[in-house]
Amino acid sequence: MREILRLLGIGLVAAGLAASAAAQEPAATSRPMNVLLLVSDDCRASMACYGEPTVTPCIDRLASRGLRFEQAYCQYPLCNPSRASFLTGMRPDTTGAYENATHFRTNIPDVVTLPQLFKNNGYFVARVGKLYHYGVPKQIGTNGMDDPVSWEQVVNPRGRDCDDEDKIYSIIAGEKARVAVGTGNYGGTLSWLAADGTDEEQTDGKIALEACRLLREHKDKPFFLAVGFFRPHTPYVSPKKYFDVYPPPLLSLAPIPQGDREGKPAAALTIFPPHYGMDEQTQRTVKQAYYASVSFMDAQFGVVLAELERLGLDRNTVVVFISDHGYHLGEHGQWQKMTVFEEASRVPMIIAAPGMKAAGKSTPRLAELVDVYPTLADLCGLPAPKELEGTSVRPLLDDPERPWKKGAFTQVIHGRRGGRVDKKSASGGKSMGRSVRTERYRYTEWSEGQDGIELYDHQTDPQEWRNLADDPKSAGILREMKALLHGGWQAARPQ
Repeated sequence: MREILRLLGIGLVAAGLAASAAAQEPAATSRPMNVLLLVSDDCRASMACYGEPTVTPCIDRLASRGLRFEQAYCQYPLCNPSRASFLTGMRPDTTGAYENATHFRTNIPDVVTLPQLFKNNGYFVARVGKLYHYGVPKQIGTNGMDDPVSWEQVVNPRGRDCDDEDKIYSIIAGEKARVAVGTGNYGGTLSWLAADGTDEEQTDGKIALEACRLLREHKDKPFFLAVGFFRPHTPYVSPKKYFDVYPPPLLSLAPIPQGDREGKPAAALTIFPPHYGMDEQTQRTVKQAYYASVSFMDAQFGVVLAELERLGLDRNTVVVFISDHGYHLGEHGQWQKMTVFEEASRVPMIIAAPGMKAAGKSTPRLAELVDVYPTLADLCGLPAPKELEGTSVRPLLDDPERPWKKGAFTQVIHGRRGGRVDKKSASGGKSMGRSVRTERYRYTEWSEGQDGIELYDHQTDPQEWRNLADDPKSAGILREMKALLHGGWQAARPQ
């Protein structure tokens, strides 16, 4: 590990993030608590602290002084719907954002967003990089689908990754996928580049430096600083040294056991043929690039946290790390997002708050991204809007084993492959998948069950390989899970 850190050039940063006694003590002043919200893009829970074979010392260090949520879930596994959800505290059925084109204010024009709440209460509020949706990579350096009323100041860095696009490799899907260079289509395809140059030349490196500048300039006033990194969103671009950490022959591939895909409703699967037609060597190359981007993002994350600590702000700042949704790396033959399987629905979530009693622990209790808004309002003593559709997880920061919510809810819309097509339906002939996750089970209905039902027991089948929906022995739990799904998030809240 030490040699890997030396290679990446982040050993000193990681060392600077060591958990300290001060980080676990109450804030030293009566000044309102600051917030540092760190968001990665398209990042599954692929940190070493979550058990994946990645080098992520900086995020792992944050986990050592915060609470790691083992079962946290997004509300929609796509950038715009998810970001609209956690930044408004509303679920997709309320925001009306089900794809990347709809701005949430079209449907809820008067909503007070998370950053807006802090701005309205006297905080300096800024964002650097991607918080609301951007088209990646074409909109890097612009405001994307921003919400101007949310912020006092915005910074939109643009790095050499945008200038090196003609060097990027991309998968051209097919029965036998092929690799091409400079296709011009990178944001929705598996694309990568082991880049020349330094971290600081890349967009995320510039984001980290701009975040540090804002910390220095506004350290004497309560602040809400949101920092949105673009990686590991495709194209997976990071300096070559991060690729070197993950030799492709040493990377394992996700198996697809017999009966896995066949036992699932057609509506549940988005990729045909499996793996886009990639052979095993290409799959390993793509996985190498994704992990490299995770480690690169982690290093930039560490730059920001190191500056927070250097300025002595960590003792009075709530730090939250999340991603907008999870990500597939070949499970069920799926890659990227847009499913309600575990890999795309589950997200990393770490919260470190001054004075918390569960510092350095993890919790198996369910959490949702929509919980971030009420939690930060609660921790900072701000009046949260009564319309919020999440729950403050503040009690878990002191008692991570206490009874908590019964279910976490995720949904997604797919085009139908088989099944009925109702041209009069609001979904326009598409299939809405609604899924609820308990601490043990996942239950999913497609078009209220008309396009298929799924039930998985994570105690015996954590990979969700065996659909138990037609198993007579599971009839009782199937009824319970259906009732939980149809009861909705209100009925699943902690008592």
